[in-house]
Amino acid sequence: MRFALALTSLLLAAPAYAADSARPTVIELFQSQGCSSCPPANAALVRYADRPDWLALTFAVTYWDRLGWKDTFGQPAFTERQYAYARSVGSDVYTPEVVVNGRAAGVGDTGAEVAELAAKTDRGASGPLVTVAGDAVTIGSGTAPAGGAEVWLALYDPRVLEIPVRRGENAGRTLPHRNVVKRLVRLGGWNGAAERLTLPASQGLARAVLVQRRGVGAVIAAGRG
Repeated sequence: MRFALALTSLLLAAPAYAADSARPTVIELFQSQGCSSCPPANAALVRYADRPDWLALTFAVTYWDRLGWKDTFGQPAFTERQYAYARSVGSDVYTPEVVVNGRAAGVGDTGAEVAELAAKTDRGASGPLVTVAGDAVTIGSGTAPAGGAEVWLALYDPRVLEIPVRRGENAGRTLPHRNVVKRLVRLGGWNGAAERLTLPASQGLARAVLVQRRGVGAVIAAGRG
C-alpha cells in the first residue's frame, strides 16, 4: 500500500522523467457544474494540470443544465465532441469522463486513473511535431491516418476559476475549474505534409492545437503556446 501511494505521488508530480513536453499527452475532461459526481474530477485536474508532459483541458457539457443549474462554461459544441468520442472509442456518455489521447475513456476522478490511461495510450515519439508560436501553428511532416486528419485549436483559461453554484445538485458549493476551454475552432486538415496555419486572435487565452483522426478520433499530435 505504501509503495502504491508513493507511486501515485510520483505520477502526479511534475516529474523530471516527463515523457516529452513537446509531445504532450492530451487529457480532455468532460464535466458539468450541474453534476454532483464531477467535483472530484475537477479537483484532480487542478492538481495535475501543471505536468509539462500532459495537456489537460476542461470541456463543459450542456445535458445536465436541465437539473436546475446552467453550466457557466457549457457549449453545445463540447457536448457534441463528447458524443463523437463515444462513437470513436466505444464508450458511453457520462460525467465526469476523461478521454486520453482520443483513444481511451475513464471517469478521471483520480490522478492515478488518468496516469494509467496515459500509459495505456502513450503515443511515444510518433506523430509530427506541433509548434505554436506568434500567430501561427507549424505542423511537421509525418504519416497521416487513412481518411485524413483534422487540426483543432482550443482556446482555454489556464487559471483556477472558482465558480459558486446556486442551484441544482451542487447548490451552495464553490467549484474550482482549470484550463477551461472557451472556444474550439477547426483550423483545417493535415495530409502528412508539413503545414503552417494561421491562428485567430487568442483574446488573452492560452492555446492548444490538436491533430487528430478525422471525426474527432485518435490524437496524432498536439502542442501548446
